[in-house]
Amino acid sequence: MKVAWLIGVLIALYLLLWPVPIAPVSWQSPANKGFEGKFAENTRLSDLTLIDLGDDYGPEDFALNHEGTLATSSHSGAILLKKKGERTFSPWVNTGGRPLGIEYDSKGNLLIADAHLGLLKIDTAGVLSVLVDSVNSTPVVYADDVDIAENGKVYFTDATTKFSAKAFGGTLNASLLEILEHRGNGRLIEYTPSTGKSKVIMDGLVFANGVAVSHDQASVLVNETGNYRVLRYWLGGPRSGQVDIVIDNLPGFPDNISAARNGGYYVGLASPRSSAVDKLADSPFLRKIVQRLPKLLRPQGQAYGHLIKISERGEIELSLQDPTGAYPFTTGAIETDEELYISSLTATAVGVLGLKE
Repeated sequence: MKVAWLIGVLIALYLLLWPVPIAPVSWQSPANKGFEGKFAENTRLSDLTLIDLGDDYGPEDFALNHEGTLATSSHSGAILLKKKGERTFSPWVNTGGRPLGIEYDSKGNLLIADAHLGLLKIDTAGVLSVLVDSVNSTPVVYADDVDIAENGKVYFTDATTKFSAKAFGGTLNASLLEILEHRGNGRLIEYTPSTGKSKVIMDGLVFANGVAVSHDQASVLVNETGNYRVLRYWLGGPRSGQVDIVIDNLPGFPDNISAARNGGYYVGLASPRSSAVDKLADSPFLRKIVQRLPKLLRPQGQAYGHLIKISERGEIELSLQDPTGAYPFTTGAIETDEELYISSLTATAVGVLGLKE
């Protein structure tokens, strides 16, 4: 009895007092409406053509250059390329980190948001360089996504300045810590290549994720994953510096966002919302206890494929789903002339809709 009592006391003390990396704050989670209305469950993402990545996985984002070459980032650190007319991706340059969001500039250089290294560039000769690894003496801890305006200015997210993907066991683990803490350690950064200077234009974001410059170049759209919403930061004019909500209370965690060719934006919902995360929103103390539980007992992402398209005003124009999660953790999409390529955080292949044989 004494041994059992002692073990019980030790377990209780561990759950109550053991140090954890998060310092949670209370927040109000919007009521999850789930998969209804425009988000009604369907299987429109279930019939994908797959392009195998061989020994690699995690094609997190895409970029397309003027020659029709499609690039994707991978878990191994490699940037993989598929030339126009080909059916396979081949390794090109390895960053030595974890490349996530990628985008070609007007000169054919590939810019990379690398979760371990910051904002990088690979020039047309394949030479890798670091553009931004700190802003205002604060390190870029978790560069996540990047987009480039027509005037050459670069916008990228530092998803969290607290939870390093390298130090906390990977991008997914670090993102879960940021979301569970919910203090808003994420930020949006503007980089000007002509001066080499960077500045923070938005902060306080709960896991700042996907970035897309608007079609009219007047604003930047940013996915705030932990708050289930897409925000708009106005770049100029009478609303310069203001922030609007484009769409909120999404049924999943928004990851990447990219401009669609005919207007609007594709948004990948990497996983449905977690009822446990929502229920514990106003209980910081309980969230610390949850963090002390074995990993298998903590909230986890669910393998569920979901890609949506929204209008400029945040209206749902398209919802493609795969409830089986056969193509899991969808992060976003890119359009070519004839196909829609689907990205994923963990898949071993690139998904394609409308691929011609």
